[in-house]
Amino acid sequence: MKKYFLILLLVLFIPFQNYASYVLIPMDAESQTDHLKAYGITYWVLNKQQKVKWLLNYRGGSFLMPDTEELRRECKIRGVSFEVLSDGKTQTILDQIASPSQNQDAVILEKAPKIAVYTPKGNAPWDDAVTMVLTYAEIPYEKVYDKEVLNDELLLYDWLHLHHEDFTGQYGKFYRAYRAAPWYIEEKRAAEELATELGYDKVSQEKLAVAQKIRDYVIGGGFMFAMCSATDSFDIALSAEGVDICEPMFDGDASEPAYQSKIDYDKTFAFTDYTLERSPMVYEFSSIDMTTQRRIPKETDYFSLMNYSAKWDPIPTMLCQNHTALVKGFMGQTTSFRRDEIKPTVLVMGENKTNGEARYIHGIKGKGFFTFYGGHDPEDYQHKVGDPKTELSLHPNSPGYRLILNNVLFPAARKKKQKT
Repeated sequence: MKKYFLILLLVLFIPFQNYASYVLIPMDAESQTDHLKAYGITYWVLNKQQKVKWLLNYRGGSFLMPDTEELRRECKIRGVSFEVLSDGKTQTILDQIASPSQNQDAVILEKAPKIAVYTPKGNAPWDDAVTMVLTYAEIPYEKVYDKEVLNDELLLYDWLHLHHEDFTGQYGKFYRAYRAAPWYIEEKRAAEELATELGYDKVSQEKLAVAQKIRDYVIGGGFMFAMCSATDSFDIALSAEGVDICEPMFDGDASEPAYQSKIDYDKTFAFTDYTLERSPMVYEFSSIDMTTQRRIPKETDYFSLMNYSAKWDPIPTMLCQNHTALVKGFMGQTTSFRRDEIKPTVLVMGENKTNGEARYIHGIKGKGFFTFYGGHDPEDYQHKVGDPKTELSLHPNSPGYRLILNNVLFPAARKKKQKT
């Protein structure tokens, strides 16, 4: 009888021993139904003060997290594919990833980053790809603009996105096509009114002050992500400090003669040796952008992600996690970056090999990091003013949008000493 009782206990105990302890959110092309919402699930878990392992280069950059009934239910509600793993299966995967023969690594995500989006208060979420994907993925964010930035409120945030802003004070160089449009006239009036309220004579001066505050935020350890015209116009504004590069229709007086020779490239984050576009009738800021030089058919417009060593170069590896190494191209006011005008200290993480343009770049500034991503909307090839918004529910597996969300989670990673 005693022997029978012991056998019964053993039989009952075995299932509990093998009961799942972890949930894997697979991120490969075959297994995940909604890659974008998977990032939202990961953020949701971090927000509950639980740690997550980001499995770099394992099945498209999958996420491993503690199993709970609440987590399973949330995945089902949001339509995110998941796999339930036993302790033994989990350890097998982690051992495989740790093997020196595998270009993989497990990075611990510790805390949900607090996110700020620099954008005018009236802008709807679909005006910008980042706010659109954050909303779709159900990742919370707060909006900040010039007043908040100048009041040093960026110190409250771990991650900052720059909306498609023009930091040069030239109103996006929309003058030729839209100077008579009511929205252009109103935006110009509002910008001038705000600059005056904040104590500046010109919009260009006020935007420079904002750019410098953002620069200081990054140098102090912040994470900055910018797309489209916020990339090159940010660097141009910093490099033109104390130099009037605006024509009369923008700031009421003439630009400085020979201002090109006064540009200081040492003050920029990513770009150097560029030539500014002087004409207000040209929809372009400088030679950095390659939009007008591109001769690539839409059908063949793709860019390739670089492959890095997960164990030795975890940062660019994190930022390039995807279920494909080939990403559909898309355009914007600033579509791509001329390679020979990128500083040698900046990593080119995505490029179009047809013409050598850089699409996705990353660098370090002081104690912080920045990523510049060319183009306006990864699922709207040639977005124009007034075009309808993108419905991300039709693009839940978008590789282009995944790159944005990689950057959102980047500040959550446990900091470890870089190998040399």
